[in-house]
Amino acid sequence: MPNRFTAVPARPVPELGPRLGPAVSIADAFMAATYSRPNGLSLRTSWVTPATLYLAASSALAALVLAVLLVAHGGVPSVIGAVVLVLGAAGSAAVVLVGAAQRRASRP
Repeated sequence: MPNRFTAVPARPVPELGPRLGPAVSIADAFMAATYSRPNGLSLRTSWVTPATLYLAASSALAALVLAVLLVAHGGVPSVIGAVVLVLGAAGSAAVVLVGAAQRRASRP
């Protein structure tokens, strides 16, 4: 039973256009890497749930803050960790971008 964190519109996902193609591809790869793909589908055909949108936004912000702290700490392992965190933040941000675009495109 859906609640406000998992409910998505009953209508099909709107077409996002070619400009968001790279963001959708990055978001799909990120969702696959984190085993969060909805039934193995692409975000071109699946809605981003509100819970996923909020989690991705908070994860991107937290990863960027941690990356800055690691770089400030210094050292090669810290820089490698920061790069991994920035990549994760980019994937999370792509999910947020796709989810926000889905909601914007579905408005009347």
